Amino acid sequence: MSRLPSRRALLAGASATAAAAMLGGCDRLGNAEWFQRTLKTGEDANLFVQRLLLTDRTLAPEYAETDISPWFKPNGTEDPLDKAYKAFAKAKFAKYHLEIDGLVEAPFKLSLAELRKLPARTQITRHDCVEGWSAIGKWTGVPLSDLLSRAKLKPGARYVVFHCADTMDQGNALEGGGDGEETDEAPAGNANPSMTKQSGSGESRKDSGGQQATDDDAASGGSPVRYYESIDLVDAFHPQTILAYDMNGQALPVSNGAPLRLRVERNLGYKQAKYVMRIEVVESFAHLGDGKGGYWEDQGYAWYAGI
Repeated sequence: MSRLPSRRALLAGASATAAAAMLGGCDRLGNAEWFQRTLKTGEDANLFVQRLLLTDRTLAPEYAETDISPWFKPNGTEDPLDKAYKAFAKAKFAKYHLEIDGLVEAPFKLSLAELRKLPARTQITRHDCVEGWSAIGKWTGVPLSDLLSRAKLKPGARYVVFHCADTMDQGNALEGGGDGEETDEAPAGNANPSMTKQSGSGESRKDSGGQQATDDDAASGGSPVRYYESIDLVDAFHPQTILAYDMNGQALPVSNGAPLRLRVERNLGYKQAKYVMRIEVVESFAHLGDGKGGYWEDQGYAWYAGI
């Protein structure tokens, strides 16, 4: 089994590789739109080197069943407090629907049962957390590329944004209550107001179910800020990028991101968004959060977390 070059090895050779490419007169590389954008904006060196050295389909290492960790430590939120999410979880996500919209020709929704009927991929991979721990797990889910192909991306599409159910910053209060109170009725349309904090007018601040956070919310202390993450189309169409609904042969536990979590295996753990409610295809993520492309990126983490 071949292994990817380590992140350290890639970064160590970044300057030499870039110089060699220039001196070698790589016309194809120099004319590539992403390369020009990298040079112009000072894109992260890790992204530059990985895009230079690795093909779009180079796989992250996969492991044997015997390598699976006896316990897969949950990262981030372990049990979202939002009433909307708790209602879905109480009903075993029977009323949950994944929404895909944005810069697509054919937006659609799929229930968890419908997602499970689609062609699936199973992979045993290692999760590397930025905090320094790792765990190996077996993931089964729908290739993101299949869903994006079904949605038919528009020409301006550049990034895929994952809007999640877990509240990170309370704002004024959890929409639906931070007391964890449950209800027997799941809200319509994956109602999670202000799924991701968005800049702009009240008209533009909508959640995954199309509900709107009003200016009154902001005036009274702000709406909750929920986790979000984004990747580019190279990672989105990578064969190991899946929306996982099973872990180690069982339905994904709440602590590990049920009903769906992103697995983008060539990236660090904070890119593996949990509790995915909506997928939005965008040209830019400048209007989301603080414009950095993800919750932790807005706090100072690098947008590209390749390993």
